[in-house]
Amino acid sequence: MAIREMLKDHEDDLNVDALASAIEAIIDCAAHCNACADACLEEDMDMTRCVRACLDCADICDATATVIARAGASGAPWLELVEVCADACSNCADECASHETDHCKACAEACRRCEKACRDLLEAAA
Repeated sequence: MAIREMLKDHEDDLNVDALASAIEAIIDCAAHCNACADACLEEDMDMTRCVRACLDCADICDATATVIARAGASGAPWLELVEVCADACSNCADECASHETDHCKACAEACRRCEKACRDLLEAAA
């Protein structure tokens, strides 16, 4: 069963499409960030800032996906976590975009998609 179908059974009045899209983008972003951080470790240049941004973003994404999968409209504190996730994605995308490697470019794109999905969710929940 897809997450979108499971969320329809939620008791609170949620925008299921925005919530499901955010969860999917967040999980995808976390995977990209973890893979990018690992690939950065193999680079000949100093990628410390990129690794840190990716790992921070992945951890924040993991926590956000976990919390918002059980979020209810009445549980507004999760909105702040989604904002933090969007900001972490923006930061990571900026860092990754400053590198020419394919893994950094792919990670930056995933982070931008995630940031947009988080902002869309925030707008839908407002």
